[in-house]
Amino acid sequence: MSSTTTPPPQPPPPQPTSISVQNLTQTTLAGVGNLIKLLPTGTVFLFQFLNPLVTNNGKCHVVNTYLTSFLIAISGFLCFFASFTDSYTDSQGNTHYGIVTATGLWLITPSSSTSKQDFSTYRLRLGDFVHAFFSLIVFAVVALLDPNSVECFYPSFKSTEKVLMAVPPVIGVVSSAIFVLFPNNRHGFGYPFIQNSTPTPTPTPASASA
Repeated sequence: MSSTTTPPPQPPPPQPTSISVQNLTQTTLAGVGNLIKLLPTGTVFLFQFLNPLVTNNGKCHVVNTYLTSFLIAISGFLCFFASFTDSYTDSQGNTHYGIVTATGLWLITPSSSTSKQDFSTYRLRLGDFVHAFFSLIVFAVVALLDPNSVECFYPSFKSTEKVLMAVPPVIGVVSSAIFVLFPNNRHGFGYPFIQNSTPTPTPTPASASA
């Protein structure tokens, strides 16, 4: 009577763990960290604060999906719009914010100290449109590669870890190169404020005739 040998037990198939998700999160955030420096910090902070709430920490239902889409759209618009804002400090040390126009700076809160100032040096430039476009692109990368956004909109993308890791460095290099070609000295909404030089006052008739 021949004896039958029992085959060795096969190892169980690998189960998906949170390790790959953690690796994806760490590597993606490392690449996204440099991109955030190119964006208005106020808008980025607001997005990062509200994103876990509206996405339910990545466990999205239909309502969460709509709320997340709305948050990304509003934040993206604010990043785009911030490129067309600027600020300056008057002689009394007060900071004034305004919207950049073709003729200069339209102040949102004008005062008596700003009525005689010449803001033509703040006028709209080609670089403002370039910065606005790339700020929108950079924010889209930051927002859509957020771990909660990935879990909410396209959880299957977690398997394409290498592709997701490659996107932030590429966008960062291209955007940094563009920002070097078109330097931006504006300090508008959401950006860290650095005191600007006071614009040159427009000569009054009395001073012009003196």
